[in-house]
Amino acid sequence: MADNIRKDPEHWVSGDDPMTAAQASYLKTLSEQAHKPDPTGKQLTKAEASELIEQLREEAGVEK
Repeated sequence: MADNIRKDPEHWVSGDDPMTAAQASYLKTLSEQAHKPDPTGKQLTKAEASELIEQLREEAGVEK
């Protein structure tokens, strides 16, 4: 049932807005932990940043 509560970032009303400062900060931290290039120089949307956060969490071994 909990899976139905979380909306796919592609369906967010504000998903096309620029990523937030909090998302950028977390992406920078996760990219360092995952030994990946810092993606914060890219102009990501909130939805893209959220998806990248999920990907980097997996690669860095960070639990939700």
